Amino acid sequence: MNDFDFLIGSWNVVNRRLTTLFTGSDDWEDFPGTSTCQHIFGGSGNTEEIIFPTLGSRGFTLRLFDVEREEWSIYWASSRTGLLYPPVVGTFSDGRGDFYGDDTHDGKPIKAHFIWSDITPTSARWEQEFSADGGQTWEPNWTMELTRA
Repeated sequence: MNDFDFLIGSWNVVNRRLTTLFTGSDDWEDFPGTSTCQHIFGGSGNTEEIIFPTLGSRGFTLRLFDVEREEWSIYWASSRTGLLYPPVVGTFSDGRGDFYGDDTHDGKPIKAHFIWSDITPTSARWEQEFSADGGQTWEPNWTMELTRA
């Protein structure tokens, strides 16, 4: 239940995002961000808002720990759409968090995978990858390198 305690507080974020998905593109864009994360429910959940100043947008994450299943659900929303996207669900093992879920891209079903790794008291890494073939192959499309503000 304390898996995301490392994330509580303020962070500077270096984002790297693939500009076009599922085309074999190797064109990435880099942009800064700042985020703040706080506990809810006495630590069995948290909220995080990230600001992307050069994009003129924000993101919001809600993480909730399912006590019965002993796993996390992670929900993401963007100020650009105002939508709460379907969750990814998973756990941490040996300092790495893996979270999987179903989503859509251009109206087609895809699988989503979030990875939390390289976690220290002052830094962490998040990566997102998508699969258009049911999880047989994955395309990394967004990374965040976080450093404590």
